[in-house]
Amino acid sequence: MILYKLICKDCEISFDSWFSSSKEYENLKKKKFLNCHVCDSLNVQKTLMSPSVFRSKSNTRIDSQDLKGKEIRKTISEYQNFIKKNLDYVGENFAYEARSMHYENKKAIKGIYGTASKQDLKELNEEGIEVELVPWIKNIKN
Repeated sequence: MILYKLICKDCEISFDSWFSSSKEYENLKKKKFLNCHVCDSLNVQKTLMSPSVFRSKSNTRIDSQDLKGKEIRKTISEYQNFIKKNLDYVGENFAYEARSMHYENKKAIKGIYGTASKQDLKELNEEGIEVELVPWIKNIKN
């Protein structure tokens, strides 16, 4: 088994996938069976993998991807805390509330955040309503 880090060249998301061999990866790529799980694009390619490293004293394995992942989760968590503290949560009504603020010229004391579909975000942008997609992670500790 071999683990490859893949990247979608269309939406720029990266993800890992296991293959029984490098030949299997090539065959699946050739047959167009590799697609992005986010945007369904077939424009998926292998990218550089960072190696696993061993500490000499305890022979404990440190995966540099795990360290990078911890840094990313910490940064996202800091953004989430800032958003929760400074914006109003509107839940599933995000698109409706954003349009209300935009078209009715509501002077909101705070900005808003919530949940919207990709289609809603696309339509809001087409209407000239500025929105941003922010990655959101659940605060789960094992």
